[in-house]
Amino acid sequence: MLSTILIVILILIVIGSLPTWPYSRGWGYGPTGGLSLVLVVLLVLVLMGRV
Repeated sequence: MLSTILIVILILIVIGSLPTWPYSRGWGYGPTGGLSLVLVVLLVLVLMGRV
């Protein structure tokens, strides 16, 4: 249950950090890439049964 909530929250954070506004286009994909990496690690841990 907790892992599902964490995954949903991380997906929403990744979507929210996409560089769509003019002032955030200079950031590149750094914030999205970092959060996506955290999401992938958490997903692997959930599938392995560690979380």
